[in-house]
Amino acid sequence: MVKVGEIAPDFSMEGILGKDFIKASLSDYRGKWVVLFFYPLDFTFVCPTEITGFSDKFTDFLEKNAQIVGASVDSKYAHLAWTDDIGAQPYPLLSDITKQVSRDYGILIEDEGIALRGTFIIDPEGIVRWMVVQDANVGRSVDETLRVLEALQTGQLCPVNWHPGQQTLGQAA
Repeated sequence: MVKVGEIAPDFSMEGILGKDFIKASLSDYRGKWVVLFFYPLDFTFVCPTEITGFSDKFTDFLEKNAQIVGASVDSKYAHLAWTDDIGAQPYPLLSDITKQVSRDYGILIEDEGIALRGTFIIDPEGIVRWMVVQDANVGRSVDETLRVLEALQTGQLCPVNWHPGQQTLGQAA
């Protein structure tokens, strides 16, 4: 299982970007911050709210040199069919059909064969800097993910409830 401060497990998965099939690896994004989020399944109730929530903030993440990458255990064909319902997304939706990447990141529910809602912020050198894993029934906060990304990018100590533009506590040790 991956831990904060460790090198993120690399992956290579097929998926979609917009309506096109692609293949992507974590190493493709070296030099950028990566927000990698796993969701349980396409064609469910909470997942489309998260997918479109990240899409709504896509430009905000790009402005922070961050690439959003979504992944589930669905096939690339399921992802493509799902976008007929939710619309094409501006970031990749990758297929962890083998479940190995979910397993590597420690978020696979083995007996159900699906991933928990796991969000990982990976720095430009490939180090996991933040992770949140939560139950499949509760959607994550895209705004909180963006806030934490911005806090990490300051390189400084950020107090409770810190937001961009507020005072930090000085240089990080």
